[in-house]
Amino acid sequence: MPIPVPPRVLTVAGSDSGGGAGIQADLKTMLALGVHGMSVLTAVTAQNSLGVQGAWELPAEAVRIQYRSVVDDIGVQAVKTGMLSSAALVQTVAELLADTEVPVVVDPVGVSKHGDPLLAASALDSVRTKLLPAATVATPNLDEVAQLTGIRVESEADMRRAADAVLEFGPRWALIKGGHLAAGDAVDLLTDGSEEHWLRAPRHDNRHTHGTGCTLASAVASGLAKGLEVPEAVTAAKEYVTGAIAAGFPLGGGIGPVDHAWRLH
Repeated sequence: MPIPVPPRVLTVAGSDSGGGAGIQADLKTMLALGVHGMSVLTAVTAQNSLGVQGAWELPAEAVRIQYRSVVDDIGVQAVKTGMLSSAALVQTVAELLADTEVPVVVDPVGVSKHGDPLLAASALDSVRTKLLPAATVATPNLDEVAQLTGIRVESEADMRRAADAVLEFGPRWALIKGGHLAAGDAVDLLTDGSEEHWLRAPRHDNRHTHGTGCTLASAVASGLAKGLEVPEAVTAAKEYVTGAIAAGFPLGGGIGPVDHAWRLH
């Protein structure tokens, strides 16, 4: 009998030397969810539980060649983008995505869990005009919503307005992550402008949440690669991330990572 080939998902993102976010979190998530993860490295960071101590962007040509090397030979069923720190990288990746007819999940990474900037201000316009139009699903958190749209989300009522503003940039679906709201359940809003899905989960009293955004976006991409429709993929990803947050563990002296392997314990 031939050995079955799992769905393939490509992450285009930066490296987290501490292993909790970025490429490392993406590949762990993909493995946990039964897809084959592949990577295009966009930047190297010196990073630990306390923050980001340094970041070095790769040349756009290095990103382009990595992408073509994987996609042209191995093929891909979904792509997830993460840290793209400059306008040149955003534009390069957007051009590559335009030639790849698979679902794309865009995590418009702007700041780290510790508040360290990961996106140059000069790149914001390229994210709005080049990258978001290529997205099947865009997954901004509330800080990234404010960066992209100027809208400050302080309540669930504001999330609908934020989603409408993100959708104006061209993604098919917007997933507004409300985890930074002060009280109540961890609530996210998924909408394509006509249908809405409010996703709620208990808010766990656990500060070790490094990598949640990368993990959620990668989980959504994994579901889409398996053939799920967007609402089903996002619902499954939300469940996976909620369990990973509940099992998050301490590392170092700061914020530890979520546990990508929580279902194996």
